Amino acid sequence: MTASPALGRIVAVVPAYDEADAIGRVVHEIRSFDPAIDVVVVDDASTDETASVAQSHGAIVLRLPHNVGIGGAVQTGFKFALAEGYDTAVRLDGDGQHDAAELGKLLAPLERGEADLVIGSRFVDPGGTYKPPLARRIGIRVFARLVSLLGGQRVTDTTSGFLALDRVGIELFASEYPHDYPEVEATLIALKSGLRLSQVQVEMRERETGSSSITFVRSLYYIVKVMLALFVASLRRYPRLESARR
Repeated sequence: MTASPALGRIVAVVPAYDEADAIGRVVHEIRSFDPAIDVVVVDDASTDETASVAQSHGAIVLRLPHNVGIGGAVQTGFKFALAEGYDTAVRLDGDGQHDAAELGKLLAPLERGEADLVIGSRFVDPGGTYKPPLARRIGIRVFARLVSLLGGQRVTDTTSGFLALDRVGIELFASEYPHDYPEVEATLIALKSGLRLSQVQVEMRERETGSSSITFVRSLYYIVKVMLALFVASLRRYPRLESARR
């Protein structure tokens, strides 16, 4: 499949830390979806061959000298997208859980001019197949309800890192992007900044290499910490970005 020319220049931002076993396939799948999409892998000071594997598969690699975490790596990618004048950005994780074949679903609302930010959600369809562990399921539901309440729009999946953004979204996240467990707070920031949010149902794979850093105890800590961050974010004033839309 090839993305619509109406989307302009597209960049795929892929944060990665020690994903040498998966990153080659991730880059290959994005390029298979559309060879015109530039793939930028942000290597978060990996200790393995993530950077060289990504580069050997045709990706542009941004190597960070120190590990800054997922939020800092993602924002680095959006800063690159803004500086290089891309019109559209997609974000996929470097572990292979996001299927690039579904990028068409995320890009369609942008192409129609209906959204500035599109989230690939596992829960738009109540019959979806994704069944998270108990602690994660609780966190996902709590975050979704809280962001929906604070942001004034129903959101179904605030922990998804599978995104598509137009130029307005790129500008926002290049300047405003949380660095610690960022996806939930970033969704609220987008809503409070006036971005038009759309959600599309996607299926996500289970992690095939490595392991998640989020244990049961850490999940509970994560829930409390993110809830506090959301309340703080809800009190901040963000510039409204409607006037900047193309």
